[in-house]
Amino acid sequence: MENMGVIHENLDQKVYLIIKDMIIERQLLPGEKIPQDKLARELGISRTPLVSALKYLEKEKLVEAKPRRGFFVRLFTKHEMVSIFELREVLEGLAARRAALNITDIQVEKLKDFSKAFQLSKSFPDVGSYAKVDRGFHNYVTEIGAKEFLKNILQTYNIISFSYQVVSSEGLVRPPVETIDEHLAIIDAIGRRDPASAEELMRQHFRHSIATLKNEIENGTQNRVAKIERLQFGKSTTPSQGLRTLKTPNVLSKKP
Repeated sequence: MENMGVIHENLDQKVYLIIKDMIIERQLLPGEKIPQDKLARELGISRTPLVSALKYLEKEKLVEAKPRRGFFVRLFTKHEMVSIFELREVLEGLAARRAALNITDIQVEKLKDFSKAFQLSKSFPDVGSYAKVDRGFHNYVTEIGAKEFLKNILQTYNIISFSYQVVSSEGLVRPPVETIDEHLAIIDAIGRRDPASAEELMRQHFRHSIATLKNEIENGTQNRVAKIERLQFGKSTTPSQGLRTLKTPNVLSKKP
């Protein structure tokens, strides 16, 4: 006989991962109310595992509960974001150092795939696609270089950082033209197995973003949004309606 407690726990975990992925992929945007009835219906579940998943995400600071209003994707202030990026500077710098020390030949080839994708972005600008490569790159460096505890911390901070931004910048603090060469330099240092350079370049990468956020605190956000749109190789960005389409698998379509 199946243990019903285990089945319920597995369902909670599945729902948690689905909602977390929706935040990462910006199907649920910062400050947006999470449509519990709609999600429960589309996932084919009751409200119980959904609420359990949302409460866990609340502990991770990715959502917040507002009395008599429901759950919302958390919208962080710029002061909070500066603190988060300062932590990421130190932790991802350490991850980059460890990655350079521990990377295998197969992993070097995978890093080269990211290098090709960043190079391609120079010729075929697409902020949405670039943002996905950016996320994948940082997560991969973390995967190579971070121990389990550090990896869990970094994954949480990555999600917070990438889910913060306004729609038009697709989760980027700075435009691709400012960060492509920084990413390529980090990839080169890790691929050459140069831990000191890898750490310093990763920390510089974050220091530049921190400076941008601090500038926005002083001067407002409009400059950054306009800059990203202007520097996207002369193209303006229109928020994709597809980002707001909830794509949710029915988790009960198969037995858990």
